[in-house]
Amino acid sequence: MQLLSAFSRPQTVPAAPVAAPKKKLWILDSWRDLILYVGTPLFLVPMFLLAQARWSAQDIYVFVAAFGAMGHHLPGMIRAYGDRALFRRFRWRFIFAPIFLVSVCVAFYWWDLKGIILIVFFWGVWHGMMQTYGFCRIYDAKTGSFAALTRRLDFATCATWFAAAVLLSPQRMADTLETYYASGGPFIPPSLLHNGQQIVIAIAITVAVLFLFNFSRMWADGKRPNPVKHDHRFVVVLQ
Repeated sequence: MQLLSAFSRPQTVPAAPVAAPKKKLWILDSWRDLILYVGTPLFLVPMFLLAQARWSAQDIYVFVAAFGAMGHHLPGMIRAYGDRALFRRFRWRFIFAPIFLVSVCVAFYWWDLKGIILIVFFWGVWHGMMQTYGFCRIYDAKTGSFAALTRRLDFATCATWFAAAVLLSPQRMADTLETYYASGGPFIPPSLLHNGQQIVIAIAITVAVLFLFNFSRMWADGKRPNPVKHDHRFVVVLQ
């Protein structure tokens, strides 16, 4: 209610209605989101398969590292060190994290330790998982879905699905174990590895069931999470 007193007796009038912000499913729009965010792996995988017919895997890796990584990391560096407010907020992290990483890489190279490759691999999995989780939360924010349980289940789903994608992939596990043993890691019995895979599958299924139950409950209550995030997460993990 508002109080009006200019040239008249004080009186109250109803406050002007404030229109609620319109909920959106997309960050940009449907087509651009599908191309740039949700369906990007579906476009990249055929491109890499075609490229392998002409160039070696090493050539493709060098090309991606030289150009793709630059386009991926440079905007982040500009944002981190060019945005004064952001740099002021995370100053010590932005200063000491690069120094720490360079020191670790130099130490591993100096003593010819192979473990850095394994660390980079797990960091890549973690980075991809957190990036996917971040997009899930961005899409939910577009529809006003901020429930704590939904957020935790999003994180748990991303974590278990990414772990399952690594443990259940013969090629990824072969490469990981090869690097692990080259780094001097102790022998892992096949039975232990098999049991670990079964446990991860059970956890992933349990989390997925809880996620679907929560999604249905929130949908029935009118607090609908964004369905687009499921497509994005599924496509990313599938690759």
